[in-house]
Amino acid sequence: MKTLLDVRSNRTVKSLSALVGAAALGMSIMAAAPAPAVKLPVSENVVGISATFNKEQVLLSGSTKGSYFWDDASGREGDTGMPAIGKPMQKGLFASPSWPLGTEGYVFYKGKAAKFFIGDRGPGTPSDDGVMLDMDGQTFAELTGTRWNSDTLTVNSDEGHIDVQYVVTKWGDGPGMKGEPVPFSTGAWSG
Repeated sequence: MKTLLDVRSNRTVKSLSALVGAAALGMSIMAAAPAPAVKLPVSENVVGISATFNKEQVLLSGSTKGSYFWDDASGREGDTGMPAIGKPMQKGLFASPSWPLGTEGYVFYKGKAAKFFIGDRGPGTPSDDGVMLDMDGQTFAELTGTRWNSDTLTVNSDEGHIDVQYVVTKWGDGPGMKGEPVPFSTGAWSG
């Protein structure tokens, strides 16, 4: 006998699956017990997706605004030093104001996708305005169809923030908080 809570939980899972599928522009989400599995068509407009994605479980999905950064300890263009995870700045290294360091997943933007891992903290103040992911500049450039300038550490684009969909496929074991991203000012990144 199904309870009201069971029915509501089932509706929530179905609603989230529909939202992510529509936002990923034709990428479909297939429900699988106990967590939904994401299925992506093989297509040249999907960038940076490994063949293993279809086998990964989605632990969290949603949407947010994303910005870009590049911290390589050079001190250029607002660089604040090496990433918090202790690895050098690289393509696929994103910053989150709250998720645990080492968290992995994918972002989707206008039919393109990219794999990421959380390796740094940020954005700071912009997270209070809903910018919950700071993408490495190279990935941001690929997703927006623009160029990454390694001399100036900037993307040659008029876009500083973009609306992205995300899925988390693995929670990291570093400090931070699992679940919906929250602003840097909450201090969730330290826990």
